[in-house]
Amino acid sequence: MTDQPQPQALRAELLAVALEAAQRAGTFLRDGRPEDLGVAATKSSAVDVVTEMDIASEKLITDFLADRRPGDGVLGEEGASTEGTTGVQWVIDPIDGTVNYLYGRPDWSVSIAARKDGETVVGVVGAPMRGETYRAVLGEGAYVNDRPARTRTAPPFEQALVGTGFGYIAARRAHQAEIARQLIPRVRDIRRGGSAAIDLCDVAVGRLDAYYERGLNPWDFAAGELIAREAGALTGGRPGQAPSGELTIAAPPGLFEQLQGFLDEQGAWHD
Repeated sequence: MTDQPQPQALRAELLAVALEAAQRAGTFLRDGRPEDLGVAATKSSAVDVVTEMDIASEKLITDFLADRRPGDGVLGEEGASTEGTTGVQWVIDPIDGTVNYLYGRPDWSVSIAARKDGETVVGVVGAPMRGETYRAVLGEGAYVNDRPARTRTAPPFEQALVGTGFGYIAARRAHQAEIARQLIPRVRDIRRGGSAAIDLCDVAVGRLDAYYERGLNPWDFAAGELIAREAGALTGGRPGQAPSGELTIAAPPGLFEQLQGFLDEQGAWHD
């Protein structure tokens, strides 16, 4: 006999913890946003910002996880990093879409993923200003609130609505703008929402046909990528590779391959 939880029971526990953590952080961020919110620090450039609420939200989440799941590892955008002893690692973005949040725009989210032995098994993205929470467990499908989430059927490439994002380093942005310039005449249109986690969830629920971006960190895409995949999307980077900081793509079968081929040919995976 073993006292280790079986995979299904463990994943159910991780989902419940992630949902509660995202709900607590989302409520705190929505209801506690100061009117005079300002920049607390910058990261890759002067326009890549961190607010005091990013820092406070990450502490709220990590304190909650330490109480509910002591021994788990944590990787957070604002510096939380512990190895853990259980084989579970939490990957956290306390505010995905910080610039949107700073400006009072609604497209920001709390992204929480749980990895077991390196594989993402649970993903939760809370979007409080939308009144929506997206969730997925590996092999069990994706949901928005309590409704099943499904991607759109792949349209012809020229009819695709494609989401993307841009980095905060000037040279990278210039190259990303050139990729977008090449793509725009070939598709229905592009959108730039400002939260990678929400963009991936928008693919999952059919508000975007596809999404791509270079320069993401694990906390940007860990939860949303699982949600998109469980909703029926294919996800990846360059051909034959997993999503990464080099390139992250999500789209339904049929569109994914065309978009991936175009982006690889155009060199969207490098600056």
